[in-house]
Amino acid sequence: MRTHLLIIDPQNDFCDLPAASLPPQTQPALPVPGAHADMQRLAQLLHSSGNAFAAISITLDSHHRIDIAHPGFWQDAAGHNPPPFTQISLSDLQQGRWRPRQPQQAEWVARYLRQLDAQGRYQLMIWPVHCQIGTWGQAIHSDLLHACNDWEDRHARSIQLIHKGAHPLTEHYSALCAEVPVEDAPETGLNHALLQALAQAEHLIVAGEAGSHCVKASVEHLLQYAPQLAPRLTLLRDAISAVAGFEAQYAEFLQRCAAQGVRIATCDSLRASLAAA
Repeated sequence: MRTHLLIIDPQNDFCDLPAASLPPQTQPALPVPGAHADMQRLAQLLHSSGNAFAAISITLDSHHRIDIAHPGFWQDAAGHNPPPFTQISLSDLQQGRWRPRQPQQAEWVARYLRQLDAQGRYQLMIWPVHCQIGTWGQAIHSDLLHACNDWEDRHARSIQLIHKGAHPLTEHYSALCAEVPVEDAPETGLNHALLQALAQAEHLIVAGEAGSHCVKASVEHLLQYAPQLAPRLTLLRDAISAVAGFEAQYAEFLQRCAAQGVRIATCDSLRASLAAA
């Protein structure tokens, strides 16, 4: 059986790492409660059952400091940036509560917020600067990275790394496409090559962070563009956690997936089923 493991954004900035493991004067920018333990369990699964995986793909959130979902992109009338976890709506823009610092971006931002409203998936959220390209926070959790390196050495094959989010004018939660694709920026449109690779799996396993956002958005797009995958798809619920305050959205997402025929498993139960296959 061709089993493909898709790991969404297993990066330092999303992991609630213990203080003893942090570099000096460094903190994760957006730690997800439970993510460190998720990555440890996933690393153990790879060490024990890695031979069962024919392919592994890892997405990496990859942002510039000035990004539509970071504070430095926006300002109020007094020139202050919005604090992290501020939501910005089309009404906020129209009423002047928030505006882009670069006036030439106002037309795009209005179109962007209008399209977000029409889609009804997410409202624009201002996050702490996270997964900035080239930083420690963008790097893969060390335990998982060690397990992935070991898998590559044993199989003489490379893990596919998919960078997403580098275009500063759109959010890119999903592994497959940005929330609002940008014209003349093909990297923000549907990733047909990745979709095809995932759709060919006889068994697709998904883990990573965060269940309320990037995992959720990725799986929703998978089921939208390749609905035939549902009975072949497994979510590892003990290798996925939600952003604090968004636990209800994650729970509702798991319920919808189960109703569509997606399997919800743990690392231990998957390990047992892989051994029995």
